[in-house]
Parts: sequence; structure tokens; C-alpha cells
Amino acid sequence: MRMITTTSELAALCEVLAKSEYVAVDTEFLREQTFWPLLCLIQLAGPDAEAVVDPLSPGLDLTPFYQLMADTSVVKVFHAARQDIEIIFLKAEIVPTPVFDTQVAAMVCGYGDSISYVNLVKKTTSIDLDKSSRFTDWSRRPLSDKQLDYALADVTHLRDVYQRLKQTLEKTGRTPWLQEEMEVLTSPATYDAKPENAWQRLKLRVKGRKSLAVLIELAAWRERLAQSLDVPRGRVLRDDALYDIANQLPASADSLGQLRTLSDGFARSQRAKEIVDVVKAGLARDPKTLPQIERNEALSAEASATLELLKVLLKAAAAEHGVAPRIIADSDDLEQLATSDEANILALQGWRRTLFGESALKLKRGELALTLVDGEVRAVPAAR
Repeated sequence: MRMITTTSELAALCEVLAKSEYVAVDTEFLREQTFWPLLCLIQLAGPDAEAVVDPLSPGLDLTPFYQLMADTSVVKVFHAARQDIEIIFLKAEIVPTPVFDTQVAAMVCGYGDSISYVNLVKKTTSIDLDKSSRFTDWSRRPLSDKQLDYALADVTHLRDVYQRLKQTLEKTGRTPWLQEEMEVLTSPATYDAKPENAWQRLKLRVKGRKSLAVLIELAAWRERLAQSLDVPRGRVLRDDALYDIANQLPASADSLGQLRTLSDGFARSQRAKEIVDVVKAGLARDPKTLPQIERNEALSAEASATLELLKVLLKAAAAEHGVAPRIIADSDDLEQLATSDEANILALQGWRRTLFGESALKLKRGELALTLVDGEVRAVPAAR
């Protein structure tokens, strides 16, 4: 087991990995008690080198690692990459590129929706991974050899998974499909979470435009405070309290204290005074500055029936072509398609249109019918 604890060791490792075609990457972090993730371990593996890096080691400078992540000549292989990339972006303001996400690649290759690393390793290599150390507190030192072996296995087997999926993609001509999916993962905008956009992560349980304005201001206030205190958002104010305040629009600390979602005595706190000011700021917003929120209206009987047929067609198309259904279209896409042939959805673009979108439009026009052939759903030309 090789544990990197000094900058010189890390630089030497990254120099070797920079000469490789790819590097498998994983991280271990904690954020249950903080807003910002605490990076505890970095696991790296190339064709000829592998190691665990200890970011908590005193004096260790991670610059060589970040330089490797920014090296566009080396493919960075992750499984379920988003959180790992987010940490790198937060720490170094860079997004690794190019990226190969084996979880997404597995969906393109027909291994199902959001397959776990353990199951993917089993299906591609027939190896059963030992997951007995998965609940380790990675911030504690020292770590045992067993824990470090477990951590390193997250990248050593990833090398084999990558090679198998890469071969499958090349054989089936689906490499461009994966590259299209990686565009969102490698966009800095995906990870640049501005406080003023914090409302977008919330369910919009508000009664009207005034409540929406207040909710947007409250979400931004909570985000800034959670960041400054380095605590989880819910430690500042829970989501249900945000909705309650936005809908009740309390004009004073006393009226704020009447809300059941807030604790006894909250009205006497400094935070209560800040919230009242935030409510006032929301109410003072120009309605023209508010985003347009589309309300989900109940589907008509005809659209509901169409939606059910589209769901069946999607499953059939996904099975026929060996692709996970969710990577072609999700439930929102299908609802939009059920009501409009011109829906602005990925299912009507590129390879997805070829696999599913064109057939979906023909089904809506009555040009296709669904039938069972040897127990499997098939789309066939409709009788005229």
C-alpha cells in the first residue's frame, strides 16, 4: 500500500500519471456537519501506478494533483463523478476534462439506471468487492491497511471497468453519446452555485408571486449564512420553515414566532430580525425581476393516455437498443412529449431521436402500434 503524505511524493506520482492515457480518480470526504466538504482522501490509479493521497497530511500541497486534473491529454475516469468534480472545483476552481464517468457509460451500454460501483465491478469483471469499510470516518488518523485497501480498490478496479466500457462504446459506435453526456459534467456552470440561485434547488411550494420573491431572498440569505458559518443549510433554517415564512410573510419578529416550523424563542433571536428584513426585501422586489415559473397543470385524459403509451414505448426502445431508459428520457420529458410534438427535450434530439423520439412521434400520429411478440413489446406499423 502506498500512502502519499508529502508534496514531493505527490509530484512524482502525478508526473508518472501525466504520461498515461487515463487516470482513475475517487475521493473520500465528509460534509454531514459542514457546508463545505472536507476532503479526506484522494485515490489515483493509472495503468502503471496507484496510490492513496492524504490531503490532511500537514504541509501537503495538492497543486500537482490539480495540475493533473487540468491536463487535457489525460482522461479522468470517475464513477458517479459529480460530487468528486464539485470538490475539485471548490478547492481549485478547475473542472477536470476530459472526463469518462463509468456510471453514465454503463447506462449508455445497457447496465441499467445509476448502477452502483460494486454492482458494475461485479457485472464487468466478476469480482466481488469487500465493502465492510464503507462506513469509515475518513477524517480519522491513522487509517488501517484494510481501510486503505478498501479505498484504493475504488480506483484499481475502475481501470478494468473503464477499459471494458470503452471497448463496448467503440464497438457499438456510442462513444459520441457518452461525450455528449459529459458536456454538463465538465461545465463550470454546473458547480458554480451562487447564493442567488439557491432557490432553484427547492420545491416551489409557494402561494403566489410575492411568496416566490420572499422564498428566493430567503434561500439566498440562508445559503450565504451557511457558507460563512460552514454548517449545513438545515442547521441555519430547515426547508419547511423557508416555505412557511414565504407563504405567511411575517412582518415582525413576533409574528414570525407564531410559525409552528420555528422553535420556541426563535422570535427573540438575532436571526429572526434578519429574516424579517429578508421578507421585507422580497416584498420590495420588482415583479419583473422574478423568474417565470411554469405550473404543472393536470394532463388531459388524452394526454394521460398518450403518456402511458410513451412509457411503454420507451421501455421497449431501451430494451431493444440496450440503453437505460432514463438516459433517453425522464418522466418530465415524457409529459412534455405527450402534450407537444415540438417539446424542447433531449429525447427529440440527436441519437435519442433516432432511438426513441421518431417512433414516439409516429405513435402519437397513429402511424405505429404497440404489440407483444414472444412476450416482448414491439412497435409495428399501425393498420390503416
